[in-house]
Amino acid sequence: MPTMLSLHSRHWFLGAVLMAFVADIAACPSYCICDNIQRVVTCIKKQLTEVPVTIPEGTKQLDIKGNNINIIPTGAFLPIPYLTHLNLQKCKIHHLAEGAFRGLGQLISLNLGFNSIELIYQETFDGLMSLQQLILNNNRIEEIRPGAFSQLGFLNFLNLDGNVLVYLPPLVFQGLQQIKYLRLSNNMLNNIADEAFAGLWTLKRLSLDDNELQYLPTEALSRLKNMARLDLGRNPMTHLGEDSVKMGSLKHLSLDNMSLQEVSHTAFIHSPGLVVIDLRYNQLQVMQPLEGLEALRMINLTGNPIQCNCLMTPFREWVSNRTKLRAEVFCSAPGVFRDERLDSLRTTDLKCVSQPSDHEDEEELNLQSEAKKNNQENQPCPEHCDCKHDLQHSSCEGKGLRKIPKGFPVDALLLDMRYNDFYLVPRGSFSDLKSLVSLHMQNCRIHEIHAGAFRGLKKLIYLYLSGNEISSLQPTTFEGLPHLTYLYLDDNKLTSIPKGAFKLLPNLFALHLEYNPIPQLTDKNMEGAENLRWLYLTGNNLTSISPTAFQPISGLQRLFLDENKLTAVPTIALMGAPVLNELKLNNNPIKQIGDSAFLPVAGSLQHLWLNDMGLEMIFDGAFDGLHSGLESLYLENNKLSNIPDLKKFKSLHTINLSNNPWNCDCPLLHLRRWIANTNVKVTAVCSLPENVTGLNVKDAPFKHCKTRLAGKRKGSLKSGRDKRKPGKAKQQNKKQKKNKVQYAVADLTM
Repeated sequence: MPTMLSLHSRHWFLGAVLMAFVADIAACPSYCICDNIQRVVTCIKKQLTEVPVTIPEGTKQLDIKGNNINIIPTGAFLPIPYLTHLNLQKCKIHHLAEGAFRGLGQLISLNLGFNSIELIYQETFDGLMSLQQLILNNNRIEEIRPGAFSQLGFLNFLNLDGNVLVYLPPLVFQGLQQIKYLRLSNNMLNNIADEAFAGLWTLKRLSLDDNELQYLPTEALSRLKNMARLDLGRNPMTHLGEDSVKMGSLKHLSLDNMSLQEVSHTAFIHSPGLVVIDLRYNQLQVMQPLEGLEALRMINLTGNPIQCNCLMTPFREWVSNRTKLRAEVFCSAPGVFRDERLDSLRTTDLKCVSQPSDHEDEEELNLQSEAKKNNQENQPCPEHCDCKHDLQHSSCEGKGLRKIPKGFPVDALLLDMRYNDFYLVPRGSFSDLKSLVSLHMQNCRIHEIHAGAFRGLKKLIYLYLSGNEISSLQPTTFEGLPHLTYLYLDDNKLTSIPKGAFKLLPNLFALHLEYNPIPQLTDKNMEGAENLRWLYLTGNNLTSISPTAFQPISGLQRLFLDENKLTAVPTIALMGAPVLNELKLNNNPIKQIGDSAFLPVAGSLQHLWLNDMGLEMIFDGAFDGLHSGLESLYLENNKLSNIPDLKKFKSLHTINLSNNPWNCDCPLLHLRRWIANTNVKVTAVCSLPENVTGLNVKDAPFKHCKTRLAGKRKGSLKSGRDKRKPGKAKQQNKKQKKNKVQYAVADLTM
């Protein structure tokens, strides 16, 4: 009797499981793909306007990126409580209701990147007690309400890159008891409260690069007792004073691409564990020996205007007395030592001449004295504007001004005049602001800029002219900006770039020209911008690029050509950019990529975007030469059924192959083998043959291919032993080589 009961129970259990399985299949929406074994549902780019309500209850991973879901209402995911991974990227979301994710107590990863979210409410993430990864990058977040993260006790990664945060209030991250990595890059932060990071005892890495910090938030950062890495690059800081960095556990500090002119010898005395200090591309002419850095192994001063004279002797001796310390220091002057390493010079080579240095002339000293006097006594500020004298910030943002005001504090470092109605920037508009480092004039309806408009801004590093109506530039437009490093001209009406437009900007490093109606790039456009390293041409309607367009900027490292109308890889033009390491070609109508397409940049290229192009074919030799250094490759959302062999890509750590109609037949066997032998996460789903549709490539059988390959090997061995027709094989090989060369030449001339 017990045996019969046990058998009956087993049948009942199996029946229940089967019924649940059938119910899940029935619940799958027709516009989604449901893997009921892995419990994965994907509904990508289906024009959905709300979260699907018939998702199988047992679903663990839900991917609905690329839809039009404007609002996530309260309790939107209550019917699917077992989710562990949820992707809502690029869904045009602008509002998250309080309690939107309530019921998802098992969720581990939530991706809300590339939406239009502006505000995070106190209970937005209510119920996500297991969440470990939260991605909110590239939204429009301006404010995070107190307590918004209070229930995320297990979160270890929070990404807030690319938002519009200006201020971090006290305890804004309260509740993140296990956070390890916090990204705040590419915001507009200029003020961080002393208690902003209080309670983040476990934080190991913090990214604050690409913000508007004028000074180091020493007190706020000193709360981070276990911090190992801090990224502060590309902030307009000019000085690093005494005791600036107070982080005892800090090991890696990035202060690159700023406007530092002075670093105190005791700036790092309270951070004795520092191993690496990155000071590349600042304005440092002299460095003093740094105190309290016994653990230091690397200091990088590449790209600074270092004066190799007697003032650098103490620093050189300090470095030479530390056998384990490597210092990357190159001379900018005097001319006889230009580009020489400091450690290659003898102490007797470092001489001084008895004349005042050209960066501290009498006019500059008088200006500094006047600035201090105004700051302490008169504290001037134009009507309708706000001048923070202690921070050296002035703002007239959104005041509807029709004329650029005068009378700002002469020691101002940042001037924000966004969202006004200036129409015109006349000559000499900022002649009194000789200390200014950052100037914001976005969305000011500017149509015209007179020659000499920026004359006098000899310390300006950042100039923002985005979102205006500028349709033309003159060679004298940027006169008087010798140290300008970052220039933003995106979202204007430029139809061409005149010859010599940037010739007066010898230190221009990054140029933003996105979303201008520029149809072509010629060999005259970049003339005079020899030091340009980053060029952004996204969304410019480009149909052609001259073969010599990049020759004047041969040091180019980052090139964004995405969202244009190119029909072929501009291979010949890339010969002018031999050290390029980032190339974006995504969202161009390129259907085929021929042999040797990236050969001109094969020795330097690290990151390549080829996604969302309708790409149908990549020739076997398309990636020739790229193998050793390529780190990331993006091929998602194309029409690829095959791909060249990836076995030579030894450095690859990121590859995206999703949303392609992969043909999981014998020609793709190499991809399955590569996936099986790599640690890189790969998502690739079979479309053909029909018997494997929906399977991941790594799970496709390919059994008949192994048998066929074995037969081919036997056949090749047999033909190798047959000596009767030796000329036929040679003739065939020669024909194949000829065809390959023809393909390559054809691609180079496209």
